[in-house]
Amino acid sequence: MAKTIMVVDDSASIRQVVNITLKKAGYDVIEACDGKDALGKLGGKINLVVCDVNMPNMDGITFLKNFKADPNYKFTPVVMLTTESQEAKKQEGKAAGAKAWVVKPFKPEQMLEAVSKLILP
Repeated sequence: MAKTIMVVDDSASIRQVVNITLKKAGYDVIEACDGKDALGKLGGKINLVVCDVNMPNMDGITFLKNFKADPNYKFTPVVMLTTESQEAKKQEGKAAGAKAWVVKPFKPEQMLEAVSKLILP
């Protein structure tokens, strides 16, 4: 059975690139346009989340804190995919539970490498 990855980004083009990259590698993908949308789509098994930091309605760090507060997703790895490369933001993300930080623009191989290392069995 394919593993499911949730992609949370307010940029439709980024979601599309990530979606295509992940589907080619054999993953199922759920897309959400911001943290609020993503929280509304939780329910089934999610093996990993790829999430942007700067989004309207609910940013990535706030989403991460809410997501990790849910006992079902406490151990689900989250990869932050963002234009933010400041150390302070990275530390904030790490403190909230992010397992990896990929800076845009990213190479699809780079994304897949992070995903394959972190995804839940």
